[in-house]
Amino acid sequence: MGHVANSIIELTGVTLTLPSLAGEVNILRGISLDIAPGEAVGMVGPSGSGKSTLLMVLAGLESPSGGSVKVAGAELTKLDEDGLARFRRDHVGIVFQSFHLVPTMTALENVAVPLELAGRADAFERAEEELKLVGLSHRLDHYPGQLSGGEQQRVALARAVAGDPEILMADEPTGNLDAATGEQIVELMFDLHRRRGTTMVLITHDNELAGMCDKVVRLKDGKVESVHPGARRAAAQ
Repeated sequence: MGHVANSIIELTGVTLTLPSLAGEVNILRGISLDIAPGEAVGMVGPSGSGKSTLLMVLAGLESPSGGSVKVAGAELTKLDEDGLARFRRDHVGIVFQSFHLVPTMTALENVAVPLELAGRADAFERAEEELKLVGLSHRLDHYPGQLSGGEQQRVALARAVAGDPEILMADEPTGNLDAATGEQIVELMFDLHRRRGTTMVLITHDNELAGMCDKVVRLKDGKVESVHPGARRAAAQ
């Protein structure tokens, strides 16, 4: 498969080997993958298939042992820590399963502070706007401990998209939520994705959720086992 000229994510032969007491462990074993701008991609696979590690590599949070990782025009393997931090700030929004909010900051501050650090003068106005979009205008001054899991994930989602990233990445974003709350979060994510034309990479163990994406990538033992259109893309054709 040749690389698509306008891929926003282009992986070629990506490997990741970690040392362990029992010798080296191959987490990623030669992953090649192209994702087009604006595409929603669901990544599925059994536990230990490498999907969370792959997401960390895409986000510049984990360095691969080999191969090439081109994301939003940057070759991540050539960037130092500062370069990677800038890359994340400018291009990527990430939502984790466990929210990763700062407990001593209000919902508003959790969203605004990263924007402030990125040098935006309108950080607090922008944060309020984003929290409104995820239905939390009545919770701006609440601390994470005063919010339900679903509300915390909404804050995390608002924080991830507030900087208008080209790529939204989510690792089991519904993993800690009950089914109904999880569904609301998924709807919000797809709504933000569609409205902004953001490229979305979604890691999930839920095949139905993955199927809502344009493309489903199945990983097994650190390799791409299959890539096929999601139900949404299939329905559109």
